[in-house]
Amino acid sequence: MSVKVIKFPIKLVMAGCLMTALSAHADIKIGVAGPFSGPNATYGAQYWKGASQAAADINAAGGINGEKIVLVQGDDACEPKQAVSVANRLVDQDKVNAVVGHFCSSSTMPASEVYDEAGVLAITPGSTNPKITERGMKTLFRMCGRDDQQGAIAADFILDKLKAKKVVVIHDKDTYGQGLADATKAALEKRGVKEAMYEGLSRGEKDFNALVTKIGQLKPDVVYFGGCHPEAGPLVRQMREQGVKADFFSGDCIVTEEMVTAAGGPQYTKGVYMTFGNDPRQIADGKAVIEKFRAGGFEPEAIPFTPMPRFRRLLLPTKAPARITKKPANGSKPIALIP
Repeated sequence: MSVKVIKFPIKLVMAGCLMTALSAHADIKIGVAGPFSGPNATYGAQYWKGASQAAADINAAGGINGEKIVLVQGDDACEPKQAVSVANRLVDQDKVNAVVGHFCSSSTMPASEVYDEAGVLAITPGSTNPKITERGMKTLFRMCGRDDQQGAIAADFILDKLKAKKVVVIHDKDTYGQGLADATKAALEKRGVKEAMYEGLSRGEKDFNALVTKIGQLKPDVVYFGGCHPEAGPLVRQMREQGVKADFFSGDCIVTEEMVTAAGGPQYTKGVYMTFGNDPRQIADGKAVIEKFRAGGFEPEAIPFTPMPRFRRLLLPTKAPARITKKPANGSKPIALIP
């Protein structure tokens, strides 16, 4: 695999945790919401594995105050309307205590409104649009970097390392993809570089030859794409097939082996770069978890590890005094924030 990963540091503070206010033993229901079907299902499958392993480990250690964690899956297929339906079901029907999700920013934005109204704590492992956490929601957290962070890192690398003079910016018209492209575009402009072309494509499309022809005519040094691997793969392949030799740069939604598959093989991914947080598989404390996954016949990518640390932080009991913000409207156990 010849895809190069450009790491950027993420320093986040997660101050939320779930406390049990009842002495009776009962299951603690945690929703895990994301794309478990559709073109982005690989991400959902990966972080479901991470959440499942975290829950299994905590339960094996006695659970939370003697109570076991039960995961409830919610498939939004990275579709906003479906995400709202999933959120309403998790809150009203499943009566979850908290939610790990959603993954796509376009899903997290509307679904988080449901959780906020119900007072249900939610933490997204993958939604990077800055607006996610700029709406004053006190029970919503993220554990990943923001698009404006990725955009700045990408712009600096494009200009300082790749020495690009002409940059084309493409996006998938989605909350995540266009937001990331716009952040990179803004960072490039701040450095005095105006994009040679700025254009959108539609998610789900596979034939980008007309767009690639336009790109080729400009002879850019770098093509920056805001989007995910289902579109990034065919786009970079068609670029190479038409003789466009520009480096291809994208964000954390192409960090999967399926990017290589979507591109048609490693022969097409030379000169592909991406921004992504520090790979949690490289953390020494994660070695035992990696071995556990592999022993079960599952080869982990970076994604399954992203829910695990914050999942544990979300659930582990604390001796610090808790301040109950409000009782969840769905009748589940109350959420507490540690001051």
